Amino acid sequence: MQVRRTFLLAGLAALFAAGASAQTAWPTRTISLVVPFAAGGPTDVVARSLAASMSKTLGQTVLVENKLGAGGTVAAAFVARAQPDGYTFFIHHNGMATSTALYRKLPYNPLTDFEYISQAVDVPMTLLARKDFPANNLPELIAYVRANASKINLANAGLGAVSQLCGMMFERAIGVKLTAVPFQGTAPAMNALLGGQVDLLCDQTTQTIPQIKAGSVKFYGVTTKNRIKALPDAPTLAEQGLKDFEVLVWHGIYAPKGTPKPILEKMNMAVRAALRDPDVVKRMADLGAEVASDSKLTPEGLQTWLKAEIDKWGPIIKANGAFAD
Repeated sequence: MQVRRTFLLAGLAALFAAGASAQTAWPTRTISLVVPFAAGGPTDVVARSLAASMSKTLGQTVLVENKLGAGGTVAAAFVARAQPDGYTFFIHHNGMATSTALYRKLPYNPLTDFEYISQAVDVPMTLLARKDFPANNLPELIAYVRANASKINLANAGLGAVSQLCGMMFERAIGVKLTAVPFQGTAPAMNALLGGQVDLLCDQTTQTIPQIKAGSVKFYGVTTKNRIKALPDAPTLAEQGLKDFEVLVWHGIYAPKGTPKPILEKMNMAVRAALRDPDVVKRMADLGAEVASDSKLTPEGLQTWLKAEIDKWGPIIKANGAFAD
């Protein structure tokens, strides 16, 4: 009896040792980084920049996998159901937080069905108008919009897009309701603005800096608390009178619930190394994106931020009645 028990304990010890060894050896094959939007879009650009650098750190290819649909919820559900073996990860922007208010039924819970890795980069938003719009600065814009609200439209990149959220916050800040014009992505929304088919657009610097610098649009300010390096002379909306106006496109990296902690820690180290990579830093700076602060580069920091964003946007979305089935 004692001999059998000894063999059993030895066998269990060997299994645990093998499991620990496998985790220590991770990764041994290609890692998938799931992006919930199309290739070439802002989130995809961020993901591919990080993936290239992380591949060098981890010694295995980090392959970006685009899974589109339903404002990012298709990809999120896919990752939530994936094996927690360290070979499937997920990068998503603000939509990870806003989905809880935008969708009446989600097949996952953003707060409980994932492990948290880190935030990555923050991308400021910019408030723009078509080039021939009457208002030349923010005070003129606010006055004109308030006087002509029923005649003005506000483009966005679709349900749940940060451009839609930014537009909602602008409407709320100045006390108006404008006609929303949704598009399927940021590129068609910007094209419509450039063509004069729409009046206003709030969109991220990854898309707008070239148009701002070319003078192809009217530019009223950035949506961050402080001025940004990419547009150092551009005032913020907050400093021009829209107190506490802040909208950022933030990107978080997640894993399926139950992914072993040693793997999560290695992945966090790889993300941090990528964010220090001069090539990545330059690429992000060229897009107007900035590396997230140190407090956000931890699992706890991402979790705290996600909860705060859910609490922030939920009431705004529900007040605007912006729901999807």
